Amino acid sequence: MAVKAINDEGHFQAELSAAGGKLVVVDFTATWCGPCRNIAPLFEQLPGKYPKAVFLKVDVDKCADTAATQGVSAMPTFIFYRARTKIDRLQGADINGLEAKIQKHYAASADESGEDYGQGMVRSIVLRLDLNTFIQKNQCECLNEADDHPWTNALTATGGHLASDCDEQLIISITFNQVVKLHSLKIKAPPTHGPKNIKLFINQPRTLDFDMADSYVSVQDLEIDPKDLETGNPIKLRFVKFQNVQNIQLFVKDNQSGGETTIIDHLAFIGQPIATTKMDDFQRVAGKKGESH
Repeated sequence: MAVKAINDEGHFQAELSAAGGKLVVVDFTATWCGPCRNIAPLFEQLPGKYPKAVFLKVDVDKCADTAATQGVSAMPTFIFYRARTKIDRLQGADINGLEAKIQKHYAASADESGEDYGQGMVRSIVLRLDLNTFIQKNQCECLNEADDHPWTNALTATGGHLASDCDEQLIISITFNQVVKLHSLKIKAPPTHGPKNIKLFINQPRTLDFDMADSYVSVQDLEIDPKDLETGNPIKLRFVKFQNVQNIQLFVKDNQSGGETTIIDHLAFIGQPIATTKMDDFQRVAGKKGESH
C-alpha cells in the first residue's frame, strides 16, 4: 500500500467511492509549503502502519477545485472521510496529532457484505459502519443517568461506563447528524447488570418520558441475551423498520438481575449514512422507510 496522488476532482471522488466504508485520510499539501515537506515522509509511512485505511495526497495548486470544495485554506490540512462523508480534520504538520486521530477512527472499520436479491442477477453491497462519528452529541441525552457515570462514557469501548441512578430504568436518546439506516446494536455490559428488555423508538420530536415510553408502541422490542452483553455481539434490528433514522431512543425497562442499577460499558450503532449511499454504487435494500409511533 502507498499514498495515492490525486490528479483532479473526478479522481478524488472516484477514490472516495472506491474506499467504501474504509477510513480515508487525505493530505492537502503544496510544494511550496515548508511544514508540508517536513511531514510528507512521515505521511508516506502511514499506509504500512494502517493497511485497512486509504491515504491520499492532494496538491492544492494542481487540484484547486477539490481544495476549495473541501474548505481547505491552509496547508497542510488533513481531512478524514468514511463512506464519502467528512468525519474529522486536522490542520498543521502535527504527526502525533495526526496518528491520534487515525487511531481514533481506524478501529471502526467497515464490514462489507454482499447479498443477492431477486434471481441473483443483482449484487448488493451493504456497508455496515460503527456510526459513532455521526452522532450529534449536543442533541443527545439520557434520563436517569448517574452523575458520575453519564451516557457519553458508553460511546467508547474504554473510559468508564453508563449507570442508572434512582432505579434500573434508562431512556437514551441519540440523534445523528444526518439520516442513517440502522442494521444492529452492540451493547457491552456486565451479564448481571446489563439491560434485559429494551423498547426502541425512532424519530420522536422530543425525548420521551418514562410513562410515555412505557405506554407507547415501539418500533421494536428487544430481549437481550446475557451472552451478547458479555461478548458485545451485534443485536440485529428489523432493518426495514430502520431505513430512515434521524433519532433513536432506547427505553431500558430492566436489567438481567432485576437489581436497582443498570450498567452499559459500551453502546454502538451499526449501519450506514443515507446521504452517502448513491444508487449508482449500491442497490437499496427492499422495504418501507422507518416509521415513528
